[in-house]
Amino acid sequence: MDTNNSAAEGPELAEPYLREVLSTAGLAVEYVRAEGNTLYQRGADGGEIPVADFAGGYGSVLLGHNHPDIVRCAQELLAAGTPVHAQFSRHPYANRLASELNRIIHRELGTDEPYFAIFANTGAEAVEAAVKHAEMDRVMRIAALREELERSAGAARDAVAAGGAAVADRALRRFGLAGAAAPAETLAELERHLAERNAAQLERPPLFLALEGGFHGKLGTSVQLTHNEHYRTPFRALAAQARFVPRDRPEALKEIHAQERGVVFELTVDGGQVDVVEREFPVFCAFLVEPIQGEGGIHVLEAGFAEAIQRFCAEIDCPVIVDEIQSGMGRTGTLLASAQVGLRGDYYTLAKTLGGGIAKTSVMLVREARYRREFEIVHSSTFAKDSFSCTVALKVLELLEADGGASYRRAEERGAALRAMLESVRADFPEQVKEVRGKGLMLGLEFHDQSAAESETVRGLAETGLFGYFLAGHLLRAHRVRTFPTASAVNTLRFEPSVQLADEEIDQLEAGLRDICALLREGDGARLTGAATG
Repeated sequence: MDTNNSAAEGPELAEPYLREVLSTAGLAVEYVRAEGNTLYQRGADGGEIPVADFAGGYGSVLLGHNHPDIVRCAQELLAAGTPVHAQFSRHPYANRLASELNRIIHRELGTDEPYFAIFANTGAEAVEAAVKHAEMDRVMRIAALREELERSAGAARDAVAAGGAAVADRALRRFGLAGAAAPAETLAELERHLAERNAAQLERPPLFLALEGGFHGKLGTSVQLTHNEHYRTPFRALAAQARFVPRDRPEALKEIHAQERGVVFELTVDGGQVDVVEREFPVFCAFLVEPIQGEGGIHVLEAGFAEAIQRFCAEIDCPVIVDEIQSGMGRTGTLLASAQVGLRGDYYTLAKTLGGGIAKTSVMLVREARYRREFEIVHSSTFAKDSFSCTVALKVLELLEADGGASYRRAEERGAALRAMLESVRADFPEQVKEVRGKGLMLGLEFHDQSAAESETVRGLAETGLFGYFLAGHLLRAHRVRTFPTASAVNTLRFEPSVQLADEEIDQLEAGLRDICALLREGDGARLTGAATG
């Protein structure tokens, strides 16, 4: 197969604007081969140019590009003619994968409650599945609540008709009703009033909670749960709405609840009196949270905030969707990064490394207490749950768990080495580097805002909104290092390499970062953009 760099014949039709933006920052290059922690460009002389990959497929290749065991597994499956399309049949390989995920999750969470698996193809699809399931659960809870209200009203009517009860005066005063002479008419008047009030609540659309800075995808619903307004605003009318909680204000949870809380009114009969009680209405469909925000700038969820979210959601019966798409699958030293801060989800979403960098697969897991089996009929995917992707994912879990979890430990150790280097750069360039954040092999380096820099060229870079992309372009061009800024915080460069990361590659990145910091200090924006060398 020819993998040489090639120019497109005719106009660029595959996302031409994105290609233009990448070209501006010096990132529009073609890679022809990948192995371990390295991507290869084709040079002008036909030879390969190695590039140290710190982007890691946005976290998809924790075990490295084209891991030989995963490649061998994929080749064997294809050679054996494994059935990729066998929908509506038994899928024992999917069940084995779900069972193995459960085994590891039970170990990390210290629970034995089953999590049922719904498979998908991408991370955003897994989020959509979780959101759809949570809404189905909410709708079914509302239906049950309607039935309870109707039963209670019927019991009140029966008691009044039998002469055993009458509407309490306090119930009438509560709603400003005068009442009628006959007890049955008074009850009917109260029922009509409550029905009008309840109807407004019972038809309320779902409201989601998510953290400021969170990213949960760009599909129709998931984009509305992503905090970045640039992604969200054009599609505001399409899907569910969310309230975003500040990362540093757990007390905002109760404030939002007080503002958005919904109640319905239920009739009760006690001691010969018909009264009214409030019932909580489930307006909050789910709380979505990333243990480490990837696109939001590599912000780690603190244990105290995780505890506050857990407690709050339990109090209002709001399910927690833990988005582990970028942080999970061993990147921080455990399968679930959330397990390290004591956050237990009603739902989990996993993707990226689940497919070993080869299969396009993801999964939504929902715990038994929340599970609605009816969901399996109304939600499906043509390409999900197939033999190829499930078996590859099983191989990934096997490699993660091998040798007593050596890959988890390797992620921690390599992450610590990488972080130590980043901290040393920050210490030597405090005027250029603001902060180092993250865990394991999911780290970020935030640069100070340069919009007020003395250098006109550096200010110009900051004003483009592509500051981090220009830094990444310099790293690629001058140091053969590949990384990107986080999508919603472009002053932060992300580092999500594989566990095969070598000390030499850390040194290579360090040289590049120190070069960038020196150029910023000197105000040499021309060299950062490559203008000085063409």
